[in-house]
Amino acid sequence: MKIKRNLLSQLPDYLLPGKVVVLYGPRQVGKTTLAHALLDIVTLSSRFINADELIYQEILSSQNRRRLGELLSGVELLVIDEAQRVPNIGLNLKIMVDNFPQARILATGSASFDLANKVSEPLTGRKLTFTLYPVSYDELRQTLGPLETRTQLERWLVWGGYPAIVTTSDPSLRQHLLDELVGSYLYRDILELEGIRRADKIVNMLRLLAFQIGHEVSLSELASNLAINRQTVARYLDLLEKVFVIFRVGGFSRNLRKEISKNARYYFYDNGVRNSLIQNFNPLHLRNDVGQLWENFLMVERRKANQADGRLVNTYFWRTYDRKEIDYIEEYGGRLYGFEFKWQDGRIRRAVRSEFLQTYPQSELTVINQENFEPFVTPQT
Repeated sequence: MKIKRNLLSQLPDYLLPGKVVVLYGPRQVGKTTLAHALLDIVTLSSRFINADELIYQEILSSQNRRRLGELLSGVELLVIDEAQRVPNIGLNLKIMVDNFPQARILATGSASFDLANKVSEPLTGRKLTFTLYPVSYDELRQTLGPLETRTQLERWLVWGGYPAIVTTSDPSLRQHLLDELVGSYLYRDILELEGIRRADKIVNMLRLLAFQIGHEVSLSELASNLAINRQTVARYLDLLEKVFVIFRVGGFSRNLRKEISKNARYYFYDNGVRNSLIQNFNPLHLRNDVGQLWENFLMVERRKANQADGRLVNTYFWRTYDRKEIDYIEEYGGRLYGFEFKWQDGRIRRAVRSEFLQTYPQSELTVINQENFEPFVTPQT
């Protein structure tokens, strides 16, 4: 099964002279496959190089105008895969685009914090950034059709959207592949680039987070449970975000003193990774965490849909000290849009709805359940 990624139709418009398109994303998510597919559809003369190869690492880190120019000789588009492997990649990319203003460059990288630190400052005003996530529900709909994708909703909730997992029909093989992904790839960037030796602490932290989806996470509590200091917990969380394992959502607070905004909630970029960490691939009728799977699924799919739509939104949850809460809030166009996630049909409690709408009268509140979730996770443009 070949899955067409939504970014494939977007990227050609951004391959502009004098610009570097930076494509981030976790390992094994399909960045290299997407880059090759892009070369198949553009009409530009191109060259694909793998920065894992030492010969290219040497040239790309040379800061030598002539040697860098040799890579661009005779081509309109240069694709650099695994660009984070190159020392001082940002400075060298700056030399290329400054000295060869007609150059178009696409650079992919999985270790986003390393690549970002190396490219952000040197390429200010010269780069466009995109993120490739695990396969989205919308991409599955386009590949399998709406009915088949909807019928297999439980599969996506349990197994997630990594390409190798989506295209594998055997559950035992899917579990093996996911466990291998988590064990071999998930922590490599952090362990290699940050010199961290206590991988067990990272794994245990992620397992604790896996059981706290939909709840505020206390750094002090994590530190106590893991027997490490609070600063180390904050550092680990930051690194795990930067390598696309988890993402944080902060609390919304503007008008009420009793609104909670200090702690954040954390979600996984992929349900399958989360389930592998806790070693639970049971079907939904045998689980007691269906609500958490549903909330995590909707949060990350909405994130993918917003990127596909080009929608820049501020995201929050809302909770008060007297236990009134809304799962998810988007701030967009000067308005607030609140969403409550219910696996089964449900309503927002009257007291919650009343207090929120009275405090923020221009806002909207919607329940997202199995009957109406598809527009919520599907790009509208």
